[in-house]
Formats: sequence, structure tokens, C-alpha cells
Amino acid sequence: MNKKFNSLAIAGAIAAAFAAQIATPANAAAQDKCFGVAMKGANDCAAGAGTTCAGTSKVDYQGNEFKLVPAGTCTTMKLPGGRMGSLTALTRDLPQT
Repeated sequence: MNKKFNSLAIAGAIAAAFAAQIATPANAAAQDKCFGVAMKGANDCAAGAGTTCAGTSKVDYQGNEFKLVPAGTCTTMKLPGGRMGSLTALTRDLPQT
């Protein structure tokens, strides 16, 4: 019985390892944090004071919030009002405090 339990435990550990690989997007490394491109409430996470995390941006194109985008596309994105995406946090379009 102990041998059977050990075999099941090992099989479970292997299955969990495979499941973790499947759950992790293969292209996660091929993405950039692009600041200032997310619409209100559609950011991926926070970058600055007054923010917490995903889905909390208060204004469209909030400069201190980012959205994950395909690597190499951030700084070429053209947005309304002549805005551009940035690989670093911006001080534009911040919510009024």
C-alpha cells in the first residue's frame, strides 16, 4: 500500500508540474509593460502612487498604469491626441487627486 501511495504522489507531482507549464503563457517573455495605453479600468497592473493593481486605472491612457503588449510594439502605438506608449511610467493623464 505504501508503494502504491508513493507512486500516486509522484504521478500527482508530475501532473502538477505539467499543469503549471500549460497555465503559463508561452509568450509571457515576449511582452512589454506599455505605460499610458490602457483604457480606464483595463490596465494590467499599477505603477505609481494612488494605484493598486489590475483594472484600477481611473482615466483612459493613464500614464502611470501599464498594459502588457507584444514585445517591440509599445513605443510605436499611436493613440488619440498624439499620445504614444512608453516603456517607463509617464506623468501625463493622471487622475486628479
